[in-house]
Amino acid sequence: MQTIQQILTAQVRDAFAAAFPEADLSSLPLDVLPAANEAFGDYQCNAAMAAARALRKPPRAIAEAVASRLAAGGADDWLAKVEVAGPGFLNLTLSDAALARHLAGVQADPHAGLPQPGAGKRIVVDYSSPNVAKPMHIAHIRSTVIGDALKRIHRALGWDALGDNHLGDWGTQFGILIMGYRHFLDEKALAAAPVDELQRIYVLSHQKASDDPAWKDACRAELVKLQAGDPENRALWKKFIDLSLAEFDRVYKRLDVEFELVRGESYYNDALPGVVEKLQSLGLVRESEGALVAFLDDEKLPPCIVRKSDGGFNYATTDLATVFSRESEFHPDLVLYVTDERQQLHFRQFFALARKAGASVALRHVWFGLMRLPEGLLSTRNGTAIKLDLLLDESVRRARELVDASSPDMPEADRAAVAEAIGIGAVKYADLSQNPQSAVNFTWEKALSMDGNSAPYLQYACARIASVLDKYRERFPGADPLAAPLLPGETPQGRRLALRIARIPDAVLDAAAQMKPSLLADALYELAQSYSSFYQNVPFLKADPGVREARVRLCAIAARALRTGLHILGIRTPERI
Repeated sequence: MQTIQQILTAQVRDAFAAAFPEADLSSLPLDVLPAANEAFGDYQCNAAMAAARALRKPPRAIAEAVASRLAAGGADDWLAKVEVAGPGFLNLTLSDAALARHLAGVQADPHAGLPQPGAGKRIVVDYSSPNVAKPMHIAHIRSTVIGDALKRIHRALGWDALGDNHLGDWGTQFGILIMGYRHFLDEKALAAAPVDELQRIYVLSHQKASDDPAWKDACRAELVKLQAGDPENRALWKKFIDLSLAEFDRVYKRLDVEFELVRGESYYNDALPGVVEKLQSLGLVRESEGALVAFLDDEKLPPCIVRKSDGGFNYATTDLATVFSRESEFHPDLVLYVTDERQQLHFRQFFALARKAGASVALRHVWFGLMRLPEGLLSTRNGTAIKLDLLLDESVRRARELVDASSPDMPEADRAAVAEAIGIGAVKYADLSQNPQSAVNFTWEKALSMDGNSAPYLQYACARIASVLDKYRERFPGADPLAAPLLPGETPQGRRLALRIARIPDAVLDAAAQMKPSLLADALYELAQSYSSFYQNVPFLKADPGVREARVRLCAIAARALRTGLHILGIRTPERI
């Protein structure tokens, strides 16, 4: 199903072609966009300004010619009014009949009006990627929820989307951890909180290695034994992974995050020598101070080490092995890597080297700014980072206070479930509603606000619509408002709400194109605001028959749009709050 924006864009392009048949306008942006100010119409097109130089005509004359063709070409089936404003702006107003017809199509569409441009395509989204034997902390939240939202967005648009949790399960830290496990372990603490205890003994062992060269050498020896396949060290390493995965899965379940693949760096170990051999055979690396290095001067990038002077491999080597494996096994059209901003150089180097080495899949790094709490930027180096679980627990506790105050008669089990949905949703939405490339300054006041751009506000809008539908069914049993004719232009508030519903699919498309879930969050917030205005100013159940059903049907379509959009963002929507 096409969106209204896609339909009008196609009509405007046809009108340009009809008005100026000799001109090649294929490179010009002839797109229609939502109007910045509803006083000037529903949609607008500023393409006349862009076309002025190519056509050597005044923009207003171009716009007038296009407007004339729009009317002559039958676009009036969709448009009630086409106006030329200012130096050459095209302002487009939809007909109420077209808007009603489109909303009915959205309601009947199994994809809720979402186009399916990804049908037949596959995407791999690499996100979250915590390190084994360390608790998930606040810094993991962004990669986890942004990556999951991008996977859901692409899946909603028809892509076969695979989420891959690329765990940090290999490296020098395991020699340190094995030594700590053998000398500092508290068995009771391990049973009570396994990953916390692994983190504690790692910190102790790391500190001792910093102070005691002999201890550092012993850690290195344990690492060598692990890498050589020593059964005892391999068994410990596997235990660390199993304990960590159990803890990670518990957190992911709370966040409603799932992965189709969970593969650590170790999965690709056997392929690393072959990757280096391939780079050597292609002449892409040469020795420098004992290391094998890819020089990326043509890309204006620093050199990239693929094998260190001690024979160890670097992150770039593992990433190359990973992308070759993904190409061979899954044949993806696109691979996304969702990490923080500090890894931008690494991915520019890795992508450049992957292309030189023959990787054909499209690769994209979706980087994000860091999350800050009022206490400041968090770090894990000294073992004092705020655990993600603690943030979620606190959010759920605060949400429970809201639920207890608003619905004291709700059964205890229901209040607990609603508080969990609101608290977790608040944390996720506080992240997803921000431009990914901006730093997030998290505050409880904003995250749990009931009247701002927050998950609770949107969740409450869903619950309020559900209440309206329940009351309608109680008062008019057997009636079917979903079969009533839609009358979106019957009130200004209803028309505004209908337009906001119609724009949700475009917001999903934009979020995928720009890799910004925040664009969908913004559209959902505008939709919820429009519903609030509709709810406060227009009577539903007391309206005249026919009008009453049309209004209730519009509410039901709005509810589906909100729930669909929030589900795409990974936000649960309780029926009652």
